[in-house]
Amino acid sequence: MPRIYTRTGDRGETGLFDGTRTRKCNDRVDLYGNVDELNSCLGTAVAALPDGADLLQQDLERIQTDLFELGAVLADPPRSEALTADETGLPLDGAALEPMIDRLEAPLPELRAFILPGGHPGAAALHVARTVCRRVERQAVALRDDGVAIPLGVIVYLNRLSDLLFIAARHANHLAGRDDVLWSGRRADPPTE
Repeated sequence: MPRIYTRTGDRGETGLFDGTRTRKCNDRVDLYGNVDELNSCLGTAVAALPDGADLLQQDLERIQTDLFELGAVLADPPRSEALTADETGLPLDGAALEPMIDRLEAPLPELRAFILPGGHPGAAALHVARTVCRRVERQAVALRDDGVAIPLGVIVYLNRLSDLLFIAARHANHLAGRDDVLWSGRRADPPTE
């Protein structure tokens, strides 16, 4: 097995899938690095899920595979450009997440207030993943607006994924027998001694 270190990045450059070299601070590299961070957040959430969350775990692990594919698309500028021009060949489908969202939401009580991230550790980890997902989505939108070849399907997928992660966090709390942490709309009084 080859060594993990190659020394090719020691001067701040990395290789893209098409063989070109670019700075590690390049916007595209930053974006797929943030997708990797999101994937790691999902791994943390999966490890913290409550008992009885086997189906949710399978869903999230499937999404981790999707995110790996998403990173591969973003790390390959010619493929990104072709998918941006065509918009039909993206291997990710945001609409495919909708049945998962519906299934996870079905047993939940109706949401009548804003909720705060928290509850069961697995739910809290899913909320962290959700916020990272929203940041990645914002970054993808900004790069696309600046003319970088980011397929529209990437943005659709990330938008739907953040919705799924919100519901997944609520679902994790539900499985753990924990209520969502409701926002009261006012600051609590400071503790007194």
